[in-house]
Amino acid sequence: MKGPLFYSKILLFGEYGIIEDSKGLSIPYNFYKGALKIPNKTNSISIDSNDILKGFLKYLKSSKIRIDLDKFSSDIDRGLYFDSSIPERYGIGSSGALVAAIYDKYAFEKITVLENLTRDKLLKLKNIFSIMESYFHGKSSGLDPLNSYLSIPILINSKKDIKVTGIPSQKSMGNGAVFLMDSGRASSTAPMVNIFMEKMKKDGFRKIINEKFIKHTNLCVDNFLNGDLSALFNNTKRLSKIVLDNFKPMIPNEFHGLWKKGIENDSYFLKLCGSGGGGYILGFTENLETAKKQLSDHKLEVVYYF
Repeated sequence: MKGPLFYSKILLFGEYGIIEDSKGLSIPYNFYKGALKIPNKTNSISIDSNDILKGFLKYLKSSKIRIDLDKFSSDIDRGLYFDSSIPERYGIGSSGALVAAIYDKYAFEKITVLENLTRDKLLKLKNIFSIMESYFHGKSSGLDPLNSYLSIPILINSKKDIKVTGIPSQKSMGNGAVFLMDSGRASSTAPMVNIFMEKMKKDGFRKIINEKFIKHTNLCVDNFLNGDLSALFNNTKRLSKIVLDNFKPMIPNEFHGLWKKGIENDSYFLKLCGSGGGGYILGFTENLETAKKQLSDHKLEVVYYF
């Protein structure tokens, strides 16, 4: 048995901001993917994944999500595992893809991708996914599984206003690009979110988030969707500086200098990919070749060409 594929995702804009009701824009990233499988022959990877599913089954039994637990349990006994190329704890939705796959296969009264996806249906799905993915992160917005499940870009206008959206067609090989840079280490979401929530208790930090961080996050979303590249890079630069100045615990120490260098010479602008602390770092550049030279010690993966 092999299930359908579910892809990784990238939150282009909205990390931490969507907790405080900023806009957000999440897109599928089809380079990495995963599928539920029952193996012909077990190995260490399938056994480890199967153990994770056993814990998830226990969690789902205590939730009110309408899942065919008997069938899920039976398949787990047969060795069910999630065969995935998505790097774990890297900020691109490994647990989201897993949750989407399980919902797709075992949910009762499943909301399907083929339906007319009204705002109410999207919010219902997001709420279901939020409960399911909280097992992995302590707290989840549900956005990662939603993106993986639908496999189309999602625009978040607020916590209660989300919709599927189109994004400007990318050039086959443009000069500018959005890219991923590997920090070389994995990270966990929950500790990073806890740091953010503690910082939000301080008036000064909360003021910066509400008056600067959210403002430029929202502008970046609008600029990207409208194809206004000049304004996009201007606002991404400002957003990058706000993150460097105020989210240092979420940026691995060895990247502080590179982060600052890009802002100072306008060759690239870095931002968090997910909760930060490691995993991937997201980059925006108007000239990919220049950025590659400046970041020659690091592996870059292009996500989108301008």
